[in-house]
Amino acid sequence: MQRRDRLMNTLRGQPVDRPAVSFYEINGLDEKPDSADPFNIYSHPSWAPLIELAREQTDRIVMRSVPLRAAPADPAGHPAGDPLAELTTTEMWYEDGTRYTRRTIRHGRRIFTAVDRRDPDVNTTWRIEHFLKGPEDLRAWLELPEPLQVNGEPDTSGVLAAEAALGDSGIVMIDTADPMCVAADLFSMGDYTVAAATEPALFHRLLERYARILWPKTEAVAAALPGRLWRIYGPEYASVPYLNPRFFREYVVRYDTPMVQAIQRHGGFARLHCHGRLKAILDDIAATGCVGLDPIEPPPQGDVELRYVREKYGEQMVLFGNLEASDLENLPTPEFEGRIRRAIAEGAAGRGRGFVLMPSACPYGRVLSPLALANYRKIVEVVEALGGD
Repeated sequence: MQRRDRLMNTLRGQPVDRPAVSFYEINGLDEKPDSADPFNIYSHPSWAPLIELAREQTDRIVMRSVPLRAAPADPAGHPAGDPLAELTTTEMWYEDGTRYTRRTIRHGRRIFTAVDRRDPDVNTTWRIEHFLKGPEDLRAWLELPEPLQVNGEPDTSGVLAAEAALGDSGIVMIDTADPMCVAADLFSMGDYTVAAATEPALFHRLLERYARILWPKTEAVAAALPGRLWRIYGPEYASVPYLNPRFFREYVVRYDTPMVQAIQRHGGFARLHCHGRLKAILDDIAATGCVGLDPIEPPPQGDVELRYVREKYGEQMVLFGNLEASDLENLPTPEFEGRIRRAIAEGAAGRGRGFVLMPSACPYGRVLSPLALANYRKIVEVVEALGGD
């Protein structure tokens, strides 16, 4: 069975020759070993065997966001759909190889500042200062001008180019934040949890602000690119232990369900991304109508066994994951093999829509350890032994 067909059959709940296997972010297409960018960790030769393994032997799921083509400027010359552009300044500087980016928004007497940090040997960006430091900042933020509607057509070129490059080896997954992700990311984690728990009326106003942007954009992209897999990220901000489960219903179900409905109205497959402890919110995740869930981390990182999720929700949702990234990097390969076999046994057992074996994340340091590479190879070895072309 072709790899693309295996994935699409899994999404549709149709028979497959074996469980699909994905390395999540590592897909053999987006990693650029030859790039001289000092922040490109994949230029280190330790990554080359894994990149080849992902390209040649996994069921590739390549993530792409879909921007909107800029609409013409308004009569005053302001960029359409971006009222904050003229209020924002950005500066970038380097210290000992680390890159810092500061964005400053000035509105009346208020100044909002956020600072990001990127180190050359770590494939992630840390926000070390957030725009909002408390409820007063939140109230002022809600006074900023906002787009009233989506402007511009979806730019489908990135998705179509990736699909052409993949051919029969995989599929593209459209990637989008939800209102919760955009809102929570404005705060540090501590300030966010206080604001979300103690100022629900204000926080709903913030979520509504971003829903007015994301709902019509999701509808437009889903119509322009029907029938694709999507990943909606952000729900974990409202999971236990950050917030009481009732807030998941208020802050995620209410605002993500219209996105799920838009995606699936156009034949797509909406997958919610939610790390951590799921048991108390699984009914609410299902209530969105989504047909996919990742990464379903096993205990102790999570609090629910994959078998339980499969039995209760597997007929609605394709289940992705169940291999913890820290196990992939740290467990001796014979022990990690046991985790692989257990995930397959639980994820593909009995009735259900489908299962994709997948780590919860990937290593993000410049040097990939020999142990991590051996464990990645073991994932493929175990799955291929089950059959398939």
